[in-house]
Amino acid sequence: MVSNGPIVQFSFGSLIKPLADEFETDRATLSSAVLIAFTATAIFTPFAGRLVDRFGVRPVVLPAIVLFALAIAALSLSPSSAYGFLFFYGVLGIFAAGQTPLPYAKSVAGCFDAKRGLALGISMAGVGLGAAIIPQVTQALITSVGWRNTYLALAVIVFAVGFPAALLLLKEPARAGTGPLQLEGLGAQEAAHSRQFWSLVIIFLTMVMACAGVIAHIVPILTDAGVNPQLATSAVGSAGLALIIGRLIVGYLLDKIFAPYVTLFFLLVILFGIGLLQISTSPMTAVMSAMCIGLGLGAEIDLLAYLISRYFGMRSFGTIYGYMFAAFNIGCGLGPFLMGLSQSQTGSYGTAILTFAVGLMVAVALVFGLGPYRYASASKVELASPVPASV
Repeated sequence: MVSNGPIVQFSFGSLIKPLADEFETDRATLSSAVLIAFTATAIFTPFAGRLVDRFGVRPVVLPAIVLFALAIAALSLSPSSAYGFLFFYGVLGIFAAGQTPLPYAKSVAGCFDAKRGLALGISMAGVGLGAAIIPQVTQALITSVGWRNTYLALAVIVFAVGFPAALLLLKEPARAGTGPLQLEGLGAQEAAHSRQFWSLVIIFLTMVMACAGVIAHIVPILTDAGVNPQLATSAVGSAGLALIIGRLIVGYLLDKIFAPYVTLFFLLVILFGIGLLQISTSPMTAVMSAMCIGLGLGAEIDLLAYLISRYFGMRSFGTIYGYMFAAFNIGCGLGPFLMGLSQSQTGSYGTAILTFAVGLMVAVALVFGLGPYRYASASKVELASPVPASV
């Protein structure tokens, strides 16, 4: 609920207009804050992944939660300058690297095999809860205490929710040398030389770029059209609820259906969702679009973790996930930036949305070339490859 996505990404739509008024700047400049934060996260996530592989999950997560919360609180001290604010967002992105889904996916994937997909879906549904709740909380806080105190309140929420959960409930998976499942798999360099690795990087970069871009700007899209801010925020909330549903659906399907087919389905759902915004910006259409995109967001992290475990094994899961999640984070930042740039330069979001659509079609083509799993579930070997294909 209080990982980097809900806090850095989903809260930002409610903050764009107050921040623009404070710093007297345009949305493209402000949206670059998300790009800077997620780029910083992308740079440091592989490092976090290596730490998780070497020292375990909890020793990385607990200090990361504390530092992440402090970095959020520091945003309340931003000088009255857009560039100072952007600097603080970059610092936030660095400490967010340890509070991504990476360590939690490592814990769950390392403890489950036959029902790994469902286990990932259920556990990662917390991101959906955060995506549904955090924007509403953010909007209410902005109205009552202003944007600076909103960041202080979000910092308290991150620590109060995240630290006790990680300390008391998180299970440490077996590490290399303590179980056959964890020893099985490719090394990070070996994985990086495979075509599946780079196909997955491009697929998930384009998926998250489209989803994050639309979600970050759906509130200003609606308020520009005259919709009440609270009602506009409910569109983001509907995306969060759809994200939860997407998590559970994809988790169930991954244990039943060849994962690239599941990936293809959700790519098409996202493509349909962003297409709706080209038809109309009415509240009903926006909610439908947000729900489609939320379903896609609900699938992304689970799909990424599952596909890594099946194509590359568990031996270097944290490191490989870290590299791929770096691309994922770049997409999280690039999507909102492209939307803001499109609006600032053309007065419309249409150019960015068209770019997302083209990227998604490229991702669809790449899905067909992934081929069979290298490391199928021991009890579900028949799912490894429904059709002959070369690895």
